[in-house]
Amino acid sequence: MYDIRRAADRFHTRAGWLDSHHSFSFSRHYDPANTHFGQLLVSNDDIVAPGTGFDTHPHRDMEIVTWVLSGGLVHQDSEGHNGLIHPGLAQRMSAGRGILHSEKNDLRAGAEPTPVRFVQMWVLPDEGGIAPGYEQLDVSADLARGGLVPVASGRPGHEAAIRIHQKDAALHAARLAPGQAVQLPTAPYVHLFVARGTVTLEGAGALAEGDAVRVTGAEGQRLTADTDAEVLIWEMHSAAALG
Repeated sequence: MYDIRRAADRFHTRAGWLDSHHSFSFSRHYDPANTHFGQLLVSNDDIVAPGTGFDTHPHRDMEIVTWVLSGGLVHQDSEGHNGLIHPGLAQRMSAGRGILHSEKNDLRAGAEPTPVRFVQMWVLPDEGGIAPGYEQLDVSADLARGGLVPVASGRPGHEAAIRIHQKDAALHAARLAPGQAVQLPTAPYVHLFVARGTVTLEGAGALAEGDAVRVTGAEGQRLTADTDAEVLIWEMHSAAALG
């Protein structure tokens, strides 16, 4: 029911300008027993140095959600979209039939050069070959009110969230003060990632920053913050069928 993955056990890529931890098989890191959970194929915890970033590269048939934890990330793509992603602003890019994009550490004139840390998550779309798309939404005010906030979803009842083209998946976020609690969504597959701070999950125990839990058959288990904390929770109602 609970598959706990500790931060130190993640795959690790270090490339000078990039410090990245991967929850699933990614790039040169491959484990046939760890390719996905539910609909979630990628959950990368990235730190990018000032003045650097990912140069223009392609994607296809993937729903990509980016969540910035600190700093700013500049997005540009071949469909003419561009924007600055900052903490509290969720971004979704639908790669569809094909898109090129870049992601760079924000270095606006006069800005303090600091690393940007963000979590990038990929889920498969319901169908391939759709038109590429882009959407972003600031949910800072909702996060400040407490509780789980749906930030990207293909599920009914989440009309205020960014739409993803996957009817069986939804991403929730929460910022919690010590002692505050939320309940996991009830779903066949739930993926919890502790982005900041420490928390305690009913049935699984204490979790630190960078830890993740893959919950099968989640039924509203209680998640309590031990310190100031930020969590990302995927609710998924089916599993990806990978060939």
